[in-house]
Amino acid sequence: MKYGVVVFGVKDTTENIVSFIQEQLRPVDLIITISPEVTRHNQVSGYQGLSGMTKRYGIPVHEADSYFLTDEKTQRFLSENEFEIGISMGWQRLIPPSVLERFRYGIYGFHGNCGYLPFGRGRSPLNWSILLGDTRFNLNLFRYDEKADSPNVFATQMFSLTPHDTIRTAQYKNMICSKNLIRRLLLAYEQGNIPIRTVSADFDSWYSKRTAEDGKVDFHKRTREIYNLIRSVSEPFPGAFAYLGGERITLWEAHPFDEIMDFSAFRPGQIIDIFDEKLIVRTVDGSLLVDRYSCSKKPAVKDVLE
Repeated sequence: MKYGVVVFGVKDTTENIVSFIQEQLRPVDLIITISPEVTRHNQVSGYQGLSGMTKRYGIPVHEADSYFLTDEKTQRFLSENEFEIGISMGWQRLIPPSVLERFRYGIYGFHGNCGYLPFGRGRSPLNWSILLGDTRFNLNLFRYDEKADSPNVFATQMFSLTPHDTIRTAQYKNMICSKNLIRRLLLAYEQGNIPIRTVSADFDSWYSKRTAEDGKVDFHKRTREIYNLIRSVSEPFPGAFAYLGGERITLWEAHPFDEIMDFSAFRPGQIIDIFDEKLIVRTVDGSLLVDRYSCSKKPAVKDVLE
């Protein structure tokens, strides 16, 4: 069987993109995802099962038994069928050459940073951009090869990262730009010519892999560093965290509170006061208002977040 437009993905963002393509551009011919069992061995923030897309739109869904697409079922499926173009959204693994070579026009995915590829290759670029305090994000739609985030760029679109953005609002901006770029890609595909720019004047640099444990808050850091960490790993990611009397407290939302008041009687990480169940916490250079948190222990004034 011949499949025209194929979407790879495992997240709620994948579902959003499939709906966009299906409802506004053209039919999606196939979705390739992973089975729920695979997520037990792979950390996938925002995982979304996609089998419901068959019921909603009639799109067939292939559930791979390997996140690297190397399982026998998937390899056999690929060898027995023909494929035109692939779009990856929310697929956080390399796609092997044995899969790439099966697609006539290639497989395309997204990667971005504050600069231009190959600068900022690697894992969790949107999280890292917020964590580092970047003020812009340059989203690339590029053709996959066997390496990670190669500068095989079809098109780019930039958006701002404001001090008020969380990882979720940044994802909203990312999705809007992604849809604009996909519209352009599928138009080029229908015309039978997808131009790729491979020359870059930038240097190579990498974002390292982030895990849930990287969300641990160090109250010896400055307010802006703590704030950037909290907003960079809020939902749908596992969240920033500390410990309150030995119990884990997850800090979902916070913002800088005051940098002028004298809080020297409190140690960094100590709760100065509580209003409307919101915590005012001392930092090295001021204070932080924790708007939303979760913890099995009820915080009290003068408790310390370790």
